[in-house]
Amino acid sequence: MRALVAFSGRTDLRWLRWLRPGFRHCFVALNDGRHWVTLDPLSTRIEGTVQPVSADFDLAGWYRAQGLMVVETRAAAPAGPAPLAIWTCVEAAKRTIGLRDRRVLTPWQLYKRLKQREDECRAMADSVRA
Repeated sequence: MRALVAFSGRTDLRWLRWLRPGFRHCFVALNDGRHWVTLDPLSTRIEGTVQPVSADFDLAGWYRAQGLMVVETRAAAPAGPAPLAIWTCVEAAKRTIGLRDRRVLTPWQLYKRLKQREDECRAMADSVRA
């Protein structure tokens, strides 16, 4: 399943201001082929929304135009239970896309890990073509 992980620097929580500017919160948008569904783990709830746009809408471009950083990835379902972890927006995003990496704790670390995964996938595709 196609997924977007969006990163924002906005936060109402004072204690999150120590995090890297631009990377204080993250959320996930999933494309099931018919809809975009966003899952936004807030401090008081998880907000799930079916977006009022078609599945072929450039949601990543729209988020970027709103000032968010976006990484396009794929959601996978790894085998077995997820490791025990503190519930944060990062942990919610990791579980939604199937990323198992205990070292990823902050939105900035998640962004860097997803960019690394993107580079690894690109390198694999290049080697298959060669």
